[in-house]
Amino acid sequence: MSTTPQQTMPSGIDPASLAQVERVAQKRIRQRHALVITLRIVVLVVVLGGWELSARLKWIDPFFFSMPSAIFDQIIDWFVNGTSQGPLLTQVWVTLEETGLGFIIGSVAGVFCGIVLGRNKLLSDVFSLYIKIANSIPRVVLGSVFVIALGLGMASKVALAVVMVFFVVFANAFQGVREADRYMIANAQILGASRRQVTTSVVIPSALSWILASLHVSFGFALVGAVVGEFLGSKQGIGLLISTAQGAFNASGVFAAMIVLAVVALAADYLLTAVEQRLLKWRPAAV
Repeated sequence: MSTTPQQTMPSGIDPASLAQVERVAQKRIRQRHALVITLRIVVLVVVLGGWELSARLKWIDPFFFSMPSAIFDQIIDWFVNGTSQGPLLTQVWVTLEETGLGFIIGSVAGVFCGIVLGRNKLLSDVFSLYIKIANSIPRVVLGSVFVIALGLGMASKVALAVVMVFFVVFANAFQGVREADRYMIANAQILGASRRQVTTSVVIPSALSWILASLHVSFGFALVGAVVGEFLGSKQGIGLLISTAQGAFNASGVFAAMIVLAVVALAADYLLTAVEQRLLKWRPAAV
């Protein structure tokens, strides 16, 4: 007589007790999430409230440090009446376009070069010296060179953003390839996998965590590169807003532009996190 296999609980464990423990755990997770959000709001209120109060009581000079209410009014004015360079959303879009192009080009180039040099010892030995020399040059200094060579248009900002991103992504991709599991590579080779198959099926998936981790940091570097390029010389963009506000001693304008940049960076980080979670579903969740 055949029997159908059934899932059985380990002896001594009551299903009702297990369900109760799970409910308690879920409740604690929700409570901790609520606590984190509450504490974040409290910190924000304390910082902004203390800043506003200090400025109004003249503990700090509002001419140099502004105050949250004035910064908020400046952002509203930019949205309603536009900036001296045009609508605020246009300035944001210009900076985002420069950042996005620099991020994509720098990331693709960094991943490609990191994988190629990581998998080829000869190329790594030949080009390692030149990469170290190029990496030692302050990237911000190159902004002036790019503005002179490429003009005040988008090209100079994209070039600086590419340089800012490339070395971050390259270093992580290169190290991720070097840290790939040697036993898995050996097993794939024993099974008859070609060098290309080993790279695409073993090495790149192994380095994916390193590469995606670098993207969070590198987008911020791309944004910095675009803004610094605009600050050095441009016709539009958030960097030009900061430069114009600085030239007019408008502290509220400088802080307002910084807040706009922070919102853009946070939105981009959220999108990158969503992509990472989708690509790395196999990875165990952090406790």
